[in-house]
Amino acid sequence: MADKTTQQFVPVKEVRDGVVVLKNGSLRMVLMASSLNFALKSTDEQQAIILQFQNFLNSLDFSVEFYIQSRRLDIRPYIALLEGRQKEQVNDLIKIQTREYVAFIKNFTESVDIMTKSFFIVIPYERSVAVKQAGFQKLFPGAGKKSKTPQMAAADIFEESRTQLEQRAGVVEQGLIRSGVRVVPLGTEEIIELFYQIFNPGELEKPITAT
Repeated sequence: MADKTTQQFVPVKEVRDGVVVLKNGSLRMVLMASSLNFALKSTDEQQAIILQFQNFLNSLDFSVEFYIQSRRLDIRPYIALLEGRQKEQVNDLIKIQTREYVAFIKNFTESVDIMTKSFFIVIPYERSVAVKQAGFQKLFPGAGKKSKTPQMAAADIFEESRTQLEQRAGVVEQGLIRSGVRVVPLGTEEIIELFYQIFNPGELEKPITAT
């Protein structure tokens, strides 16, 4: 059996204009959602939130995926910043206080796992089987002319699919806003960073030095 690289098992083909393109041709858009402290709400507020969220779910005619990322808070950049400031200090008293503060932060974070949570909604879109079988030329007769290149036709299909995906994202955004949750779509670089963190969890173990 021939050796396979890790990339062959990743279903993502590319990230383009804030849209994840999978190898099977389907698209995904990722929204980042704010948190909501449900426990601090009154009983009436809790019931209202539950009702609004229920109405939101019942209004969807497509599937969505809720993804919660729980990670240990990476305090190393902050420690590296403090250590850099410590070296720059000319006042001995402030330098000592900074060193003691750095030691306190290190001991505290080593003894207590400080976790951070991020909330995402993944919205899918896939062109129907009927559309794929009919072909782009049958649906859009003008696209079959010689003046249109295959690359241009593929770009048109992508833009059309992205428009449909953005409409779904708008429905999700409006539904969650009524529940008190704010959402923002991730851009290309943010999506790439998210996937990098998912597939490279060991990066948090690498040391960070002050610059």
